[in-house]
Amino acid sequence: MTGEEYIQTIRDHLRNAYMLNDEKISTFLPHFLSTLLTHLDNLQGPLQTNNLSEMSKAGHTLKGALLNLGLSELAEIAYNIELQGKVKNTTADFQAMAQQLQREIRSFAGQ
Repeated sequence: MTGEEYIQTIRDHLRNAYMLNDEKISTFLPHFLSTLLTHLDNLQGPLQTNNLSEMSKAGHTLKGALLNLGLSELAEIAYNIELQGKVKNTTADFQAMAQQLQREIRSFAGQ
């Protein structure tokens, strides 16, 4: 999906799920995206230290933020990070999952 398609998906979700009008969406969207980027950045520390418990927590938080924006496919990746961290799967490729989230989220949230 392109960055523009992600934004349209988010706008549609906010309109349908939360009954926000276009003006409110335009007001809140930058804050939602900023928060999403913060959650994404919070995954980096546990990745660098290989702290599976903290990775699981960060994945859980990121999953929730993505679901709140209607991005279920990306939330599935975050859920996989959460689950694999929770079960202490040391063979899971957390770096690849995080990089995919990083690439996709930054395509529509900037930076």
